[in-house]
Amino acid sequence: MSGIPSTSTLLPSRILVQKEGSNDGLECSVHDLPKPLLREFRHVFQDEYLKRPEINAPIATANEPMILIAIPTNQKAREDLVAIGDHIEKEKDRLLNVFISLGRDLCEKIRSKGYWADFIDPCSGLPMMTPDCNKVYSEVDSMECLLNYKSYNAGFCKILTHPKWGSAVYPATIFAHCPESVAKAIVSSYPTAP
Repeated sequence: MSGIPSTSTLLPSRILVQKEGSNDGLECSVHDLPKPLLREFRHVFQDEYLKRPEINAPIATANEPMILIAIPTNQKAREDLVAIGDHIEKEKDRLLNVFISLGRDLCEKIRSKGYWADFIDPCSGLPMMTPDCNKVYSEVDSMECLLNYKSYNAGFCKILTHPKWGSAVYPATIFAHCPESVAKAIVSSYPTAP
């Protein structure tokens, strides 16, 4: 389903759907944030993920520490997203809305358990739930690092290529600071595409 997964893979790739019967699936996996992305993560979020004190926050046990987790998602686009035109922009808007719905829902589930989570707006590269973060996160670099997907330069843009979908792919990332079991259980709670 994906390229060779990185050694940081905690939960292999699967196609999630937010609602049973939906055609809007997202390829999703769970990763311990590897060192090359840790620097990028800290550039974007600084230490904001540590400043989320929750009254009901569980304390990680020695058996399962809190870790930084990346949850990369990729959607198969109905169009090659390198092309231009109104129909391409409408497709990007559709994909963005599907991702934002999942990203917000997944982050709220993690936050409801007392842990920090946020997702990157694929249009701006900025965090959606953590205020005062104004550094841009590179989705293409993230997918190259986490999933070993390839990219190429087209002018000033880096274009991600999915091993099956080519450049008809829409990448976006969710982050969490929680025990591994929490992220895996929440991601696994979504239905998968048949």
